[in-house]
Amino acid sequence: MARKTIRNIPRERTAMPTRAPAERIRNFDEVAIGYSVDDALVEAERCLMCPQQPCVAGCPVGIDIPGFIQHICDKDFRGAYEVLADSTLLPAICGRVCPQEDQCEGVCVVGDHLEPVAIGRLERFVGDRAIAEGWNRPAVIEANRFKVAIIGAGPAGIACAADLAKAGCEVTIYEALHRPGGVLTYGIPEFRLPNPVIDAEFRAVIELGVKVECNILVGRLFTIRQLRDEMGFDAVFVGTGAGYPSFMGIPGEALNGVLSANEFLTRCNLMQAGDFPHHDTPVDLGRKVVVIGAGITAMDAMRVSLRLGAAEVHCLYRRSRAECPARAEELEHAEEEGILFNWLAAPVEILGDSDHKVRGLRCLRMELGEPDDSGRRRPVPVAGSEFEFECDTVIYAIGTNANPIIGQTSNLELNRRGYIVADGDQRTSLAGVFAGGDIVTGAATVILAMGAGRRAAQAIRAYLGLRSGAELAVSDPGRSRAFGIDRRQRRHSRVRLAAS
Repeated sequence: MARKTIRNIPRERTAMPTRAPAERIRNFDEVAIGYSVDDALVEAERCLMCPQQPCVAGCPVGIDIPGFIQHICDKDFRGAYEVLADSTLLPAICGRVCPQEDQCEGVCVVGDHLEPVAIGRLERFVGDRAIAEGWNRPAVIEANRFKVAIIGAGPAGIACAADLAKAGCEVTIYEALHRPGGVLTYGIPEFRLPNPVIDAEFRAVIELGVKVECNILVGRLFTIRQLRDEMGFDAVFVGTGAGYPSFMGIPGEALNGVLSANEFLTRCNLMQAGDFPHHDTPVDLGRKVVVIGAGITAMDAMRVSLRLGAAEVHCLYRRSRAECPARAEELEHAEEEGILFNWLAAPVEILGDSDHKVRGLRCLRMELGEPDDSGRRRPVPVAGSEFEFECDTVIYAIGTNANPIIGQTSNLELNRRGYIVADGDQRTSLAGVFAGGDIVTGAATVILAMGAGRRAAQAIRAYLGLRSGAELAVSDPGRSRAFGIDRRQRRHSRVRLAAS
């Protein structure tokens, strides 16, 4: 077989099949349908299997990307899943929502000349097939005496819990909401990430022996200190995310009809507001909705508003389309569905009627000046450009802040913005307490949070005196998959020095 080069691979990136816009805005069915077997085989052939493997370095959890793609080329889809499962238990989720264009695909060698290999779409293909076929990774786990508490059942907590369970720890996840998943379940609509996909991949974590207790708000029912002292946990990982919404502080934000995108999406995703009156969580949007912001959460809020019956949905963004921070495909989907974009405009006041309900916005036109700290050109108000904008609902999607309760109820060191301070191994200022994900970095991606969770798990193992991840695999005859301490080492005593 001839060696693959940029000249003899398929030149065009295999398109993702999607539902027609006129059909999809009437329901919450998934927009992207997914690759067929033939689609996946064609796209997998575009991978050059280059020896440098920059895509692996570009993946926050270090997936062997050429390895799983080679199995696809060989039509060994179960083998592709086995390779993915070495690094992630959430391939169907990450394949859908991770910004691969800024990570693994962003450094793909093929992308130097053609469109990069669609790594995320291939990952989703394998993850979906694993769910459909019921594949799993049965593990024989040698239990140890250590207990670890995970605060938050989001991507960081799930990844940390999985690795520690494989190491033999007794792991309990405490989740504040009534369903696990964190931002995966409360922040991402089903037309991008269906709940059955989340549930199916989360089951793989449960099958490792991880306990999940929902409706538990750590910091109110009990504190981190109580987890360590009274409840007997040897280590704690904090992965509570950054779900506290940001507002602008302009007049009118207390009017009826002003929402944060987080509140709005949580009502729809977890409280089934889209099925009112069959479920008793109404969302009265009125005829015209305005969403402030143009990131991925803003795109989600706008597209959900359409599906809930708004006649017009507008985006108000103070920069131009070129600076839009949302993923390109999500912006394109929103435009296809009829979202109206108002670029280079910013609100200065929310206007209300005599009943204290939103009736409109007062805005200013903007122009772009010199770059700011983010590297994007700074929006500057245009003198004399004020105008009014009629609307019934205003939804803020301009970023989030650290969830404050953990910081208020512990002695953890926080930075000036309220995020937990953690080092490169996710260790906090308290011995035995680790943190990762958005509560440390601020709002980021699912896969970055998972990477932080895995680093924390490795650091927790070291703190507890357990073997490193590379040494956990046991090579006992007749046991294909096992984790824990080798039988020959079980009489060794672990010693952990008390922190000074």
